[in-house]
Amino acid sequence: MSERITPGKEPDPYEAVSAALRAEFSGIHPAATVTRCVEAAHYGALEVTGHVHPGLVERIARKHLEVLALVASERG
Repeated sequence: MSERITPGKEPDPYEAVSAALRAEFSGIHPAATVTRCVEAAHYGALEVTGHVHPGLVERIARKHLEVLALVASERG
């Protein structure tokens, strides 16, 4: 999957995070769930720290997705 780059516009680093996590959790979570987790991680980190690094967003979102998968497996 390639990122589309618009001339004069920086690539969105959070889209790259979303794409990586969608691939990692494909078959476990729908793409919309992954996107929501990335967005929640982004805004949560921004609120707590005042700035956001894509690596931090990725780690937080991955943990959320892992917990969601664990809960789903325990219910099923």
